[in-house]
Amino acid sequence: MLARLAIALLFCACAAPSFAFDHQHGAWTSLLAQYVQWNAAGTATTVDYDGLLRDREPLKSYLTELSSPSRAEFDGWPQAQRRAFLINAYNAYTVELILTRYPKLLSIRDLGSLFSSPWKQSFFMLLGEKQSLDGIEHGLLRGAADFDEPRIHFAVNCASVGCPALRPEAYRAEILDEQLEDQTRRFFSDRTRNRFDAAGTTLYLSRILDWYAEDFERPFRDGASVAAFAAHYAQALGVDQATAQRLMADEVDIEFLDYDWSLNRKAPVE
Repeated sequence: MLARLAIALLFCACAAPSFAFDHQHGAWTSLLAQYVQWNAAGTATTVDYDGLLRDREPLKSYLTELSSPSRAEFDGWPQAQRRAFLINAYNAYTVELILTRYPKLLSIRDLGSLFSSPWKQSFFMLLGEKQSLDGIEHGLLRGAADFDEPRIHFAVNCASVGCPALRPEAYRAEILDEQLEDQTRRFFSDRTRNRFDAAGTTLYLSRILDWYAEDFERPFRDGASVAAFAAHYAQALGVDQATAQRLMADEVDIEFLDYDWSLNRKAPVE
């Protein structure tokens, strides 16, 4: 009897998975809560790269966690879990890329060259293969067969002032829609990146909406144009209902602002 019990216990131990991925991304949230801070308006964040550089091991441990799931395991997750995983991976590996040369850089673009974009460098393992930041964003997120979510562009962070905020918490499947909506509203509320000139009747938008226009023009959200997508966030943009209606009808001129590629770092203490 005891021998059979021992064999059964051994079988259960062998059959149990050796790794259970933390879909709460608790380790990443701990780092973000400590080293990322909202501005007074709640529209942008700064990152304490100096602190992260001193406290590098927790980040490396989280990156090891991210590299653990196989592609087959990932493919079996619900859509929201897959998206949250990929957004968090993009942001965490972007921070890691910055730290490889920090503080000797002014912009993420300093990590590339004329022939090598920092976003195309395959410098980490994800889902069993060497991967790049572009591979996550354009291949796994935007390239997914079920992609229908332009708000991811307000969640992935390129370590630049012009980027939407690096959120000081991890993205989680069970609240992903609320997090993406909050990120989008905060971004449109930032007058340095999106503003309406009532006198000139021109809407100035972040260059992001130009670069990824095809995503924002998808007909599943309030019409099929960048202007119509922006109209959905009229309150955040500070425009009245009449202007929102004109946006929906493509009767407002749109111009795209220059992008600020400077590093989104916390100012050093003097």
